[in-house]
Amino acid sequence: MVSTSLTRQQALNRLLDCYAGYFDITPAQESEAPLEVEMAFHAHTSKYVLSKKAVLWEANSHEYVYVFSLPHLTLEDYRACEQLAYERGMAQVQPGPNHMYTYITALFLCDTCDPEARKALKRCRHYKSYRFSYWGWMDFHTGLAELSTGKTASNPSGHSAAQTLATTLFHKKPIFKRRERTYL
Repeated sequence: MVSTSLTRQQALNRLLDCYAGYFDITPAQESEAPLEVEMAFHAHTSKYVLSKKAVLWEANSHEYVYVFSLPHLTLEDYRACEQLAYERGMAQVQPGPNHMYTYITALFLCDTCDPEARKALKRCRHYKSYRFSYWGWMDFHTGLAELSTGKTASNPSGHSAAQTLATTLFHKKPIFKRRERTYL
């Protein structure tokens, strides 16, 4: 067992420093515990000819990240947090002709974790396409950082979240062998 001597608050601060350059960060209310922060990223890209009025195409991309902090992650806690992140993220999705994708990410910082909760996190699959992906899609990512062991885990579409946790919190080199899985 690897001791990282990193508290959950220190891990949260490191994670916020990592995301602060790109995401809008909103601290959660104390009544919303174990939710610590909500983060949002929005990108708009377009291509035009000669004038900005002659638009060839536009694409809007969104990502919503919900960070949960618990001393011990149980299956019941995981299910409740996953449901909260999914509901809040889906309320933000606005599919339309210019919507490309929306990623909803639930990150968990915990000291210890039940094996059942880790297994459920790895098996989590929420994906939705809008009008056969012509109006974009939504994909749900999960990431877990177990601070007592220095291990990370994710669902199949959230490997980038696990890599971010591993490099930011545990200073592990990123491994780029695995590609993100999409369900198109």
